[in-house]
Amino acid sequence: MELHSLKSAPHTRKNRKRVGRGHGSGWGKTAGRGHGGQKSRAGYSQRPAFEGGQMPLARRLPKRGFYHEKRFALAGVNVDVINDVFEDGAEITWEMLQDARLAKRERGGVKVLGRGEVQKRFTLIVQAASASALKKIEDAGGKVVIVSAATIESDGEEAVAQE
Repeated sequence: MELHSLKSAPHTRKNRKRVGRGHGSGWGKTAGRGHGGQKSRAGYSQRPAFEGGQMPLARRLPKRGFYHEKRFALAGVNVDVINDVFEDGAEITWEMLQDARLAKRERGGVKVLGRGEVQKRFTLIVQAASASALKKIEDAGGKVVIVSAATIESDGEEAVAQE
């Protein structure tokens, strides 16, 4: 057996069926699309969830809740990740976490979460921290300074601690 003498097994290759090429083929005239109409035309596509003109389900159901304008979501960063990325004794701000791609810029700030262990001592200047994260950082000899999100947004000014 050599490469030039190989044959594919029977019934592994199927010929493409060309429709609409004469009534002798059995797939002539309407080519399996039924009797005319919009759905038989080339390029036809119906938008998702179209219910034939009936009021769609999404519009039959009532609206729920509202969007609070002043709400801002915080990006969560775990202490084990901070421990891996930053050096011992570092003072870590929100901007530094963004530069390290640990927090997204669209968020209103950072909340430090308590997953993992802390072996390094560092100072965190963030918007929020969980109780377990506070305990782990302080047990390692570090410090957490909680600042408001508004303080961070005022162009580069010093963060003021809220105590």
